[in-house]
Amino acid sequence: MTLVTNGRLITRDSESLGYYEHGAVAYEGTKITEVGEETMLRAKYPQAEIIDAKGGVIMPAFINAHTHIYSALARGLSIAGNNPNNFYEVLDGTWWAIDRHLTLEGTRASANALYMDCIKQGVTTIFDHHASYGEIPGSLHTIAESAKRFGVRSCLCYEVSDRDGEEKCRQAIQENADFIAECEKEQNPMLAAMFGGHALFTLSDKTFDRMVEANNGRTGYHIHVSEGMNDVYDSLQNYGRRPVQRLQDHGILGPKTILGHCIHVNTAEMEIIRETDTMVVNNPESNMGNAVGISPVLQLYRHGILLGMGTDAYTNDMLESLKVALCSQRHNACLPNVGWCEVTDMLFKNNAKIGARYFETPLGVLKPGAAADIIVMDYKPFTPFSDENIDGHMIFGMTGRQCQTTIANGRVLMLDRELVGVDEEVENAHILEAAKKLWGELNHRTY
Repeated sequence: MTLVTNGRLITRDSESLGYYEHGAVAYEGTKITEVGEETMLRAKYPQAEIIDAKGGVIMPAFINAHTHIYSALARGLSIAGNNPNNFYEVLDGTWWAIDRHLTLEGTRASANALYMDCIKQGVTTIFDHHASYGEIPGSLHTIAESAKRFGVRSCLCYEVSDRDGEEKCRQAIQENADFIAECEKEQNPMLAAMFGGHALFTLSDKTFDRMVEANNGRTGYHIHVSEGMNDVYDSLQNYGRRPVQRLQDHGILGPKTILGHCIHVNTAEMEIIRETDTMVVNNPESNMGNAVGISPVLQLYRHGILLGMGTDAYTNDMLESLKVALCSQRHNACLPNVGWCEVTDMLFKNNAKIGARYFETPLGVLKPGAAADIIVMDYKPFTPFSDENIDGHMIFGMTGRQCQTTIANGRVLMLDRELVGVDEEVENAHILEAAKKLWGELNHRTY
């Protein structure tokens, strides 16, 4: 038995007490046993191992509903001659250039880098959408090995696309199919599989049919939808249908499918998404950085769509994305009093609901039977603090870097800002060498 104690406790449990001024969480194995007052739990479990929150905030760990491991080595990168003027040039000149040079070695380094950064910022569950067209076979297995090693719960898929030719496309489809089979066989509660697709403007009808055949109804799909207007134009001009309609035609939609972005969807498409119970994930910082627009979050909510929050790997800090989501929605609506409930629900409620569609144990909440995914934030409030205003404190007072302790599935991954069982200097050295190799290939020079 382990007790996380000596802190203010936020449970996010709508069916029980949401806040304990002096709280504690008891967990054994992978699940939470009890939540309550510190004095009561200390007396009940006198032999328990103690994790001291040191007066910080004890709360559920974060979930990132859409990210890209393959972009981890791009931090600080500048590719000579790459000066994009539109979204397609951003993709072709930066991200596709990177993934075309990623081998399994680079994929492993990217995964290790992202997982360590997630742990440091209190993220214990990710939904990743991977691409490494330099070496496709075995890439998801390689990421899964890193996920197990670092202890971060992961739902993985590979980005199928026609952009690099039919052979690469077939390999990408097979990589998804093989990993889905691997997950079915292994039954690891910390790993799940989706069937990935890039975006509709790089996917033909023939490729969609091959994806559906290879999946054979085993899992949902993870795909970018109407992120830029080029996606809409391509569907209308080449297929006579809007993107969401094309997805519906091919049987891609459904309760286990995630549509990333959905910036340029119309009312009819929203109705289709709602009727099929398909999930949507907003990535506010990436959308603004790529100048593709602001997702119609308020309208998607009004249509009753399950809408979660991701980062698109622009950051691994979910609180950073939360702040930008609120500001962008208010700026877009020209109203300073909208978006609060929608964006906080996206991160703190809906991401847990998305997680529940792929992982059996409840996530995003501290209650008996839920996953022992617990973080401690180094935050000492100087204004009144409780579950009634916790979101205000998180938006205006906290960042992911204030995470001091991270526990995932009962495993302590970081304690008092020190990664557990990881030689960070050695890891960083290996990652740096992989990054230098990648950057050198992209720029034809030595780093």
